[in-house]
Order: sequence, then structure tokens, then C-alpha cells
Amino acid sequence: MKIAVLKETAAGETRVAATPETAKKFIALGAEVAVEQGAGATASISDDDYRSAGAAVASRADVLAGAGVILCVTGPDPSSLAGTSAGTLLVGSLDPFRRREAIDGYAAANLQALAMEWMPRITRAQSMDVLSSQSNLAGYKAVLEAAAAYGRAFPMMMTAAGTISAARVFVMGVGVAGLQAIATARRLGAQVSATDVRSATREQILSLGAKPVFVENVAGIEGEGAGGYATETSAEYRAAQAELVSSHIAKQDIVITTALIPGKPAPRLISDAQLATMRAGSVVMDLAAEAGGNVEGTVAGESVQRHGVTVIGATNLARSLPADSSALYARNLFNFLSAFWDKVQGGLVLPDDDEIVKGVRLTKDGAVVAERLTA
Repeated sequence: MKIAVLKETAAGETRVAATPETAKKFIALGAEVAVEQGAGATASISDDDYRSAGAAVASRADVLAGAGVILCVTGPDPSSLAGTSAGTLLVGSLDPFRRREAIDGYAAANLQALAMEWMPRITRAQSMDVLSSQSNLAGYKAVLEAAAAYGRAFPMMMTAAGTISAARVFVMGVGVAGLQAIATARRLGAQVSATDVRSATREQILSLGAKPVFVENVAGIEGEGAGGYATETSAEYRAAQAELVSSHIAKQDIVITTALIPGKPAPRLISDAQLATMRAGSVVMDLAAEAGGNVEGTVAGESVQRHGVTVIGATNLARSLPADSSALYARNLFNFLSAFWDKVQGGLVLPDDDEIVKGVRLTKDGAVVAERLTA
């Protein structure tokens, strides 16, 4: 089976879906790997690096010719896949809800589109979870960017000229990105607090040396959705949370918000009135900017000033660490495909009744089959 690795064409995309390490592993399984020229350049991987791993390097047309699997980071325009054989697998982060027209295009081209960001959060799929691997890096980078925008030092410093107080960092949303943000801010010497609607995260916050800030004795505190994701909370809980956040946020120097609900606009965590209570020079990093933002007034991809507070609408921070994010993403894809590799048949076998396959499959046999898109 031939595996094609595409050069990304989306604006600002720096990652690549396979590295020389994973190309070599695919070849060891018995696959043929073909990489589009320049695919790894923005991730500091040369064409010669792929050739040394045993992969072929060619034009897009030659790479796609006869491919049984196409690997990508962001979903390509269906028109750019002309000449692809019917039934070919397209594997990547395809953004199904916001790119429904493209998904329909994959179906019309009789491609079998598999969305890696819809990977079920079950034990055997942990090593395939692209959201976790990329969010880890995003949480780390969010703190670094917030620190760069903040006009003061992070750690407490005692000098002959006086003492500098430690920065106070508040993390809202304790998923993978939030946990990494807590750990990174702590390493930089900040005083860190964190909150989440899922009460189970309290122990995780404490384990990282941060202070948990939780609404108590209000219905809806669990906030636990399918697969470990947060879900919508009760109106009573949201009101109590807003009151708690208002009293806490006014004392913070940096706030990092990470709250997302799959398939829905990001929940509003910070209002304009709450921003106004923060002191001038404070920084808010909104990691949910592309989904509408957790912060009122967030502009995706931009840094804006509101009441003297810098509000950064962060977009896909993993792209700013292309070498590491590509390495992790590529391993996620290899772990997924190798789990369904049949050495006897020399290719992939995706059982229709497998929980992972059902979770990621968007299209098959010329139709959109994902229940989340057809319901």
C-alpha cells in the first residue's frame, strides 16, 4: 500500500503529517511512502531527510498517483486531490463542523475521510489522540506568549533594590492545555490558581502545586461530558461561577482560558465588565478564540487592548513549535494506522464495528456516514 504525505497549503500551517521517523516505521510495515516536495521544510525537515528514511520525494500529482492512504495535517481542498483513486483514505485533522462543504467534497470524490480530532478518548486510543498531543504544546506556548506580552517578571525576585512580587496566573479550563499551562507557569515561578467545571480536576490542580478555585454546593458542578470533555452546565452554576471569577480575576496578572465544548461555540467565561476590573498591564490569553472565544471582545489571531488589558486571541499555538508538534502528530497518525495494519494483506483493515473506526470515519462509499454530521 502506498502512503502519500502532502505539503500543507493552509495559511500559517507549519506542520507535516509524517516525519522521517514515522516514514521509516511505515516502510518497515511493508508500505511505500511518498512525500510531496518541500512538505517538511517549515518543520525543519529536508527532502533528503525523507529520502534517507527510504521515502520517495516527488510532485503532488506523482505522490497521489496510486496512493491508498493520504496523510495531512489540515484537510486539503477536495479539488487539490484530483486523480486520487476511489476508496483512498484521507487521514488528518479535517475540522468536520466548520468545513462541512469540504467533507461533502471528499464524499463526492469517493474518499474515505477519517478525522483524527474525533478520536474517541478511550484507553487504547490515547497514543492516537492528536488533540491531546497538540494541546499539550499549546498550553506550554500560551504561557510563554503571555509572559512575553506581560511587562513584568514571572518569579519573585529579591534584590538589593527591593523585591519583585511573583506574577499571579489564573488558568480557566483544566484539560490537557490547561494542565500544561499550570505546569509551565509554575516552572517560571508564578503563583498559579486554576478552575474547571469538572470537580475531578481539583486533585490534578493540587498535584501541580496550584490553588484550585471552585464553585461549591451548586448543581452542575460535575460538568462531565462523554469522553472526558466538559459539557454545558446549569444556569445556576454559571451564575455562581461568574460571581466567583469576578472576585478572583481582579487580583490576577495573567489569565489563560482553554474551555471548549466539541461542536459548539466556546463558552463565555470572562465578560467585558470583568476585564475592566483587572489592573492595567494584565494579559488574557484566549485559547478558544477560533471557536468564538471564552473572553468577550476576543479577536481570533489578534492582540487587542481592552480597559488596559491585553487580550490575545490565540490560534493553533502548536503551529509555532513545528518540529515538536509535527513529531507528536506524526506519531499519533502512525499509532492509529499501525493498529489496523494487516501484514498478510499488506495494508489497512478498518472494521466497521470498531469503536475507533466509527469515531473517526466521516465518509465512505460516496456518502457522509458520521452520525454527528447526519443527525
